[in-house]
Amino acid sequence: MNNPIRTFAVIAGLLAALPALPHHSDAGVDMSKLVSFQGTVKEFVWRNPHVYFLVSSQRNGQPVTWEVQMANLSGLARKGWTPETLKAGDKVTVRAHPAADGRTYGIVETVEKEGGLTLAPAVNTPAVTPPAKSIAGRWLTDPASVTDEPKGGFDGFFRASLALNDKAKAAQAAYNPMSADNPEATCVGRPTPAALLSSRGYLLEFEIKEQEKLILFRSEWFNEVRTIYMDGRKHPDPSVRFTTGHSIGHWEGDTLVVDTTNFADHRSPYQIGVPSGGKKHVVEKYRLTKDGTHIDVEFTLEDPEYLAKPLYNHRQLVHSPHLKMYFSECDLAATSRFLGKK
Repeated sequence: MNNPIRTFAVIAGLLAALPALPHHSDAGVDMSKLVSFQGTVKEFVWRNPHVYFLVSSQRNGQPVTWEVQMANLSGLARKGWTPETLKAGDKVTVRAHPAADGRTYGIVETVEKEGGLTLAPAVNTPAVTPPAKSIAGRWLTDPASVTDEPKGGFDGFFRASLALNDKAKAAQAAYNPMSADNPEATCVGRPTPAALLSSRGYLLEFEIKEQEKLILFRSEWFNEVRTIYMDGRKHPDPSVRFTTGHSIGHWEGDTLVVDTTNFADHRSPYQIGVPSGGKKHVVEKYRLTKDGTHIDVEFTLEDPEYLAKPLYNHRQLVHSPHLKMYFSECDLAATSRFLGKK
């Protein structure tokens, strides 16, 4: 290689969690190990919920193809990546966390490209955050507001925070994340509070539609759109259930209170094999700070069918109007790739 190689280290928060923070997590991958290999890019797959690239390489003297999982499209785009950043024929050196079963599959840690990686400047939160006049707008979790939370991304949060009853523990023990039992292998998203807890990397957008008496919550994760009914209606009969639940809201002074029930059964909404059911109930509260730069958020999650006690969480969202929303449908082939060939 005549040209210098510049290392572009993709930060861990964009790899296994970003999501996230949301994703199918590190299921089947040994995150305690790293392997390094060189080779030639065969394909760069720009899809959600994970970007992938395939590398022709050698292993024990035999030709192999590595499948390398990266972060989601929106997170990489904000770091300067595009569908053209890697091309077939590029020479690369990769460090990755390998599959536990020995497959040539891994989650990227760093990637080096001959001649360097040409990237646009990363889009970050400005030093002075512009104020908002209401909760309407685009928001990300402010990392400074969640410094005391456990490490390990989305699933790590729930492993440390949920108090499980015996039914939940039994379901978790029977769960196989390396199968279609994992909802994300079939593009089934996760209901609230997943989008909120994933907003370190997936942008949230709130739209207030006063004439229609609605508030829309949008997330880049799985293109989720939640409708918050503000017209005073009640929840429907418990037999009527929705993947994202049924949300009604009202204002208590300057605080938006959102009450969500009527959830459909979900095999693993917390990414750890613990189900949720029709008794799940989430209450969220959103209040714009006086300076307009943040939203104070708190939520309480209850599910007596599976949880021994409610879960409470508080965080802040930072106003991020300079960021672009990246909407992309979940690609079935991309989201199930971690399962390997059948």
